[in-house]
Amino acid sequence: MKNLKAIALALVVVLSTATVSAQTKKVDVKASTINWNGKKVTGEHSGTVNLKDGTLLFKGTKLVGGTFTVDMTTLTATDLTGEYQTKLNGHLKSEDFFGTEKFPTAILVFKKIGMSSKDMYSVTADLTIKGITKPVSFNMAVKGDTASTKFMVDRTKYDIKYGSGSIFDNLGDKAISDEFELTVVLKF
Repeated sequence: MKNLKAIALALVVVLSTATVSAQTKKVDVKASTINWNGKKVTGEHSGTVNLKDGTLLFKGTKLVGGTFTVDMTTLTATDLTGEYQTKLNGHLKSEDFFGTEKFPTAILVFKKIGMSSKDMYSVTADLTIKGITKPVSFNMAVKGDTASTKFMVDRTKYDIKYGSGSIFDNLGDKAISDEFELTVVLKF
């Protein structure tokens, strides 16, 4: 009986020291970047949008979670200037696209994370745009105090149909790609 108690006590000590508590790391929204790129038949546009807030969750050095809020009102084209930039920014913020007056934020919440190699994770997350939540998957590299990823988002899944060649016929050279690319660098 004494040996059994000693073994149980040793097991409790080993398990309690092996348990690593989760650490929440706040993302530095000023140092982090989100760049977007959208294509159309006759060219493309690119720009930025800012994070409102974000956190990454780690157990030891392993990424185990993340939650981010994007300030959609900061959406801006960087490939244009002046009147053309103002017009495109206004159109992207309108109901034709992101409807930022009614939906000022987009939210990304990590749901499943797997480690694909050292410092590389495969992430499945819920992305909410215009009040519609759909899953997205991407790879994320985490090195030091930086996490980065690049992935595609199908805008039509979020009721953003304007100029979609897969939804509307006879758009010709006015068709806009259903997918846009996000390149994200998070500093924490």
